[in-house]
Amino acid sequence: MTTSFQPRRPRRNRQSAAIREMVQETRLHVSDFIFPVFVMEGAGQRTEVASMPGIFRYSPDLLLDEIGRCLDLGITTFDLFPNLPEAKKDKYATESQNTEGLYLQTIQRIKAKYPEACIMTDVAMDPYSSDGHDGLVDDGQILNDETLEILSKMAVAQAQAGADMLGPSDMMDGRVGYMRQALDNAGHKNVAIMSYTAKYASAFYGPFRDALDSAPKFGDKKTYQMNPANRREALIEAELDTAEGADILMVKPALAYLDIISLLRQNSQLPIAAYNVSGEYAMIKAAAQNGWLDGERAMMESLMAIKRAGADVILTYFAKEAAQLLANA
Repeated sequence: MTTSFQPRRPRRNRQSAAIREMVQETRLHVSDFIFPVFVMEGAGQRTEVASMPGIFRYSPDLLLDEIGRCLDLGITTFDLFPNLPEAKKDKYATESQNTEGLYLQTIQRIKAKYPEACIMTDVAMDPYSSDGHDGLVDDGQILNDETLEILSKMAVAQAQAGADMLGPSDMMDGRVGYMRQALDNAGHKNVAIMSYTAKYASAFYGPFRDALDSAPKFGDKKTYQMNPANRREALIEAELDTAEGADILMVKPALAYLDIISLLRQNSQLPIAAYNVSGEYAMIKAAAQNGWLDGERAMMESLMAIKRAGADVILTYFAKEAAQLLANA
């Protein structure tokens, strides 16, 4: 059979590993990753998050060991989240400003032992709130402007403890600008803000709420987190956060919102981050444990897709595993 003349044959660039590597368009590097970590009270304590195989809550002493291991792998940035007992939660999230409390003390301990580590913090009320919401609750309503004062005090306390970058995840209107002004007025002009710019009201957060025991005590978060059906709205949020002083814009979740990552990348000059969230992690882990797919390949393909969509930074629970694979590649 005579083959017709074909001047362009894309398969020529796929015929060997060497050529495929040479023409690869997107590459992952360990410096792309931020590793979310969970701290809990106590000493010598480590408990696995049941819905997130391989992810643990650590007491501060063991968390320091874990961060040391991650630094050896080349992971340099960590997003810290607190798991607190209900007894320390209240309506106003006052524990978030306790300089002797778990969270702020842990930041100080990490920076004292590993000054080279970049510590990102979470700015939202839900880990400390008896209501389990990201904002102040009054008569079943989430109050926006009243929440900003609480968040700004939380932000300043975290900066004073040594945080390098703050992550407002609350989705209150105006919080980036309010927080930026509070930080600057307190002398923390060099503390960066990675805003959760397009944070959707997603079903993929379930395992994370298990990890922190921070699920809302009533209702849901749809009055402040974005509608998963909306795309253009992300541009409005990005424009506002940029004008208010955000240093990095984040999309959360990542895999179901690759189009949003791409949209922000095309319309912003700021770095774009994406949060490969707990549910996305759990799905791949569960399927791999059941032998339904190759867990390592699915992990790397997913991370590559997030990077390919336009993310400069990826927050992911896969950070350690991916770093190990990249080191051995």
